[in-house]
Amino acid sequence: MGRSIKLGHCVCDPAKPCPCPVFQEKNVCLCAGEHLPVDDVVAVRLTEHVRSAGCASKIGQKDLDEVLSRLPPIRDPRLVVGTSTGDDAGVFELRPGLLLVQTVDVFMPSVDDPRLFGRVAACNSLSDVYAMGGTPVTALSIIGFPIHTLPRRAMVEILSGGMEVLAEAGTVLVGGHSINEEEIKFGFAVTGVVERENLVTNAAAAPGDVLVLTKPLGVGMIALAGQLGRACERALQAAGTSMATLNRAAAEVMVRHGVKTCTDVTGFGLLGHLTRMMMESGTGAEVDFDALPLLPDVASYAEQGIYSGANERNSAFVAGEVEFAARLGVAQQAILYDAQTSGGLLMAVPPARVAALLDDLHAAGVAAAARIGRVTDKGRVRIVVR
Repeated sequence: MGRSIKLGHCVCDPAKPCPCPVFQEKNVCLCAGEHLPVDDVVAVRLTEHVRSAGCASKIGQKDLDEVLSRLPPIRDPRLVVGTSTGDDAGVFELRPGLLLVQTVDVFMPSVDDPRLFGRVAACNSLSDVYAMGGTPVTALSIIGFPIHTLPRRAMVEILSGGMEVLAEAGTVLVGGHSINEEEIKFGFAVTGVVERENLVTNAAAAPGDVLVLTKPLGVGMIALAGQLGRACERALQAAGTSMATLNRAAAEVMVRHGVKTCTDVTGFGLLGHLTRMMMESGTGAEVDFDALPLLPDVASYAEQGIYSGANERNSAFVAGEVEFAARLGVAQQAILYDAQTSGGLLMAVPPARVAALLDDLHAAGVAAAARIGRVTDKGRVRIVVR
């Protein structure tokens, strides 16, 4: 500790001053192996301890596809949905008519508050099961946390937030795994069930279907603006509320209306997930930019160039597949590439069912649900944004 003070910064992390706020306030040196009592409260900004916030930390879809293409295919007659279609979850036939839905999702904080991060991580992990029309039943937690350098209370809050959402979803936490890790990571492996007749995939869209999105876009930009200290409180609160809202109500309405094509919009951005859906369905799509629901101040952050490196990875994946109207500049395009964390469901809905579906979504509290475009035959390019 003496050497750290003499240097003027922590010997464990040159970016941190010594004495650090924890030592000044509590007379505890975490770097020396001393620990705060688990119930002691010290303010921690989680996003200061990560490089990429939320689902922006995902490996790009193009890079991931290159790796997966070099692996042997998985062949089993009981495997209903595997890795080949890039769907939200794997689906396995447990017995005739009953399918097992399994997924895992772990990422870094997109918000500063530990309990809110836990809630967001749980909503994001459960969403993959909802997107397949399933009901999540059990979950295993996975957490990476710097146990010797951050207050343990923060880890308690993260786990508690996640457990709150699991309880809300009626999902039982049956165990988990922890790693002493410098960058904070958290998420869940989730197991759900779905009746075969209710299974929803990303590969059944048909020309004429209407595209419906259930949550506003822009959480990636707001998270980065927050890390930079340039986000207003209104935008941060709106993003936090959106990310910490389950897609359960939207999924229940979707299944009730017999929708068969859906994906959730997360780390690959709206265009990345839409392009994958259209590729697997053998179709194209038109998107109405002005119809997109956006979180507060997102257009302003886009104009300021506040978007992460995930935008470049996401745009690389859809290169040659997307055409933008001339009126849509770089800032508007960036919104469609923005990596979402715990984003909404993107459905392809038969036109005769759209009005009733939207009415029921709004009645169920899914206020941002909106018609954003339509499915078409594939033309010269796959996606046209007007």
